[in-house]
Amino acid sequence: MRARYGVPLKVTAVGAAVGAAGLVYAAGFEARSFRLRRINIPVLPHGARPLRVLQVSDIHMVSGQRKKRAWLQSLAGLRPDFVVNTGDNLSDPEGVPELLDALGPLMEFPGVYVFGSNDYYGPKLRNPALYLLEKMHGKHGLNGNAPAVGVVHNPWEPMRDAFDAAGWLNLTNTRGRLKQDGLEIAFTGLDDPHIKRDRYAEVAGGPDAGADLSIGVVHAPYLRSLDAFTADGYPLILAGHTHGGQLCIPFYGALVTNCDLDTDRVKGLSRHVVGDKRAYLHVSAGCGTNRYTPVRFACPPEATLLTLTPRD
Repeated sequence: MRARYGVPLKVTAVGAAVGAAGLVYAAGFEARSFRLRRINIPVLPHGARPLRVLQVSDIHMVSGQRKKRAWLQSLAGLRPDFVVNTGDNLSDPEGVPELLDALGPLMEFPGVYVFGSNDYYGPKLRNPALYLLEKMHGKHGLNGNAPAVGVVHNPWEPMRDAFDAAGWLNLTNTRGRLKQDGLEIAFTGLDDPHIKRDRYAEVAGGPDAGADLSIGVVHAPYLRSLDAFTADGYPLILAGHTHGGQLCIPFYGALVTNCDLDTDRVKGLSRHVVGDKRAYLHVSAGCGTNRYTPVRFACPPEATLLTLTPRD
């Protein structure tokens, strides 16, 4: 007996079995195979002691994710000098208490944060193929699509209040400073460009003159934000949002970034160049997924320990 179009039934069955096995791996194993990456970035003044910065991003907490909560709590054992949270903490309106429980030990350290679209709005069931179609047509988020209608509003205010109460700096279209080991670290943050909440004009002007290091922080690494930070002279930009492509092809990489950043820089450390200005860009692949697509393939969930070292 043969399947339609002349494809042997045995081949069809094997293909289905391979696909099912891949889905089980992507959802049951890799999506919960949490990793810590370590990267050195030479951006500090000569003679400065290295600083350890823990970047967490795209947690997308869903109620009941015990393994993710325990892993996030364990990161406090790294004893970072400060934490940078680049947004998309939620994927469940009921997930705020569990998110704060997961981040509780990290909130004992100094930190800064920006929000992403999924902090403000709940996720929607969506065909993953649409990301490829949007890439083909140059449409990303609200930069090319109609505004979201009928979306769930997440309870982001209690999350913001808890971060603020812990002393983390809210960088929503504003600036802030931390002092670490005698160094003045300045931050300039943007609200999420993916939903057009970024207001760079409100924070323009370049790095703080009196700071030893100025860092740009944004959730989604859209080129307009990266260009603005780089042209203004920021030596380091931190972002998330891309999930590292989430579903990648082994030995090839990501197919999409869910923004206008090229896939070669979908995660990890790279350089962003505008004219004669150059900035280090670090994009976190994040440690979660949209609750409706809880799969990762060839792109494990992660946090990153960035060791800032003196410039060459």
